[in-house]
Amino acid sequence: MKTIAAISTAAAPGGIGIIRISGNEARAVGDRVFRAASGETLSAAAGYTCRFGHVQDESGARLDECIATVFAAPKSFTGEDVVELSCHGGLFILKTVLQAVFAAGAAPAAPGEFTRRAFLNGKMDLAQAEAVMELISAQGREAMKAAQAGHDGALSRRIAAIRDDLTDVGAHLAAWADYPDDDIPQVDENMLKERLSAGHDALEALIRSFDGGRVLREGVVTVIAGKPNAGKSTLMNLLAGCERSIVTDLAGTTRDVVEETVLLGEIPLRLADTAGIRETEDRVEKIGVKIALDRVRTAQFVLAVFDASETLNDDDRAMMEAIGETPCVAVVNKSDLPAAIDMAEIEARFPAVVTISALSGDGLSALAEAAARVLQTAELNPNDGILYTERQRADAKDALACIEEAQDALLRGMTWDAVTVSLEGAVAALNELTGERVSDAVVDRVFEKFCVGK
Repeated sequence: MKTIAAISTAAAPGGIGIIRISGNEARAVGDRVFRAASGETLSAAAGYTCRFGHVQDESGARLDECIATVFAAPKSFTGEDVVELSCHGGLFILKTVLQAVFAAGAAPAAPGEFTRRAFLNGKMDLAQAEAVMELISAQGREAMKAAQAGHDGALSRRIAAIRDDLTDVGAHLAAWADYPDDDIPQVDENMLKERLSAGHDALEALIRSFDGGRVLREGVVTVIAGKPNAGKSTLMNLLAGCERSIVTDLAGTTRDVVEETVLLGEIPLRLADTAGIRETEDRVEKIGVKIALDRVRTAQFVLAVFDASETLNDDDRAMMEAIGETPCVAVVNKSDLPAAIDMAEIEARFPAVVTISALSGDGLSALAEAAARVLQTAELNPNDGILYTERQRADAKDALACIEEAQDALLRGMTWDAVTVSLEGAVAALNELTGERVSDAVVDRVFEKFCVGK
């Protein structure tokens, strides 16, 4: 397999930049571009050791000071010999050094090729490999914990427990059917039903974890909606931690959509503050109201803001109608003012209602807790191992469908062979999820989404 190289740090200036080289010729390539101050070669260096020196091009011209770190196979990220050259982090410097590495015999790494080699060399399974990119892109603490757990094998262990039980059941059925005269324990139909039911419940719970996990990883498209002067822009600024929306005592100040990505508790919200929803004759404001209603109808999550100091009116009810069945938290704002709102009507319409003062920040923690309940992240334990890609969810659903087929075959009184075939299908789907038996096309699809250098 060819020796590959790429810049493994971000494509932006920084204090340090790293060029990673991996393959059987990694040390030899390193020796062609790196000169240690001590005169030692990388080929003679032990694994997990560093050398200070400089890098040079093929003509011998000095390019930069450098620290070269050697990782010896198989105890490296990729399972191959790896050399990492840590230079100054200027983009021109890094690109120049990388060109020298290519001239010394390395080939450009494809997207995700280092992690792909780690998978192919048995350093991690496919679910763990996918967790690498989730860890890189994590936007909050819980998303980071979920990715770390996945990389440490939490999901793989969860899948293995389900798969191993199904394999045991299938093996027992096959042995009983193929060798009826041997001393094999008779199949207990009640036990079989219980174990199929246990596998079914475990997969259903795993699949349910996907939506909450996706919210933590990707964030959720959120709209702040309400009538003018309900405090939408003040809430936007509170969540953003800065003045993102204009706040005045004049109704209709916000006419366009103001957007920001924020963390509410541990949930990334791709937040939009919209025009106040009301009947108006102002042509410009009317356009803003229409955009606001369209955003509410297409949002994944809504923060519906109500003014606690005023009674509900037709504008409030128009917003409620536009929200429909979209997940929502009713935010009753201005808790610092005398209350006039009919809380009973709001509580009858929304399952989650919080009272806050967007001006002072009172009630913000209650809002975060309510959002977590509505978006199904409150009960999510990232350390348990959760599904975090559509590929994984599809494989889990395929396995679940196969178990349901087995349950149906059992219910209809079909032969053990029919049940066994369905169980084999479930095991195959779970093997594909972790990559134990997976096609090259699936592997290609997984790693083409990675960045170059990882």
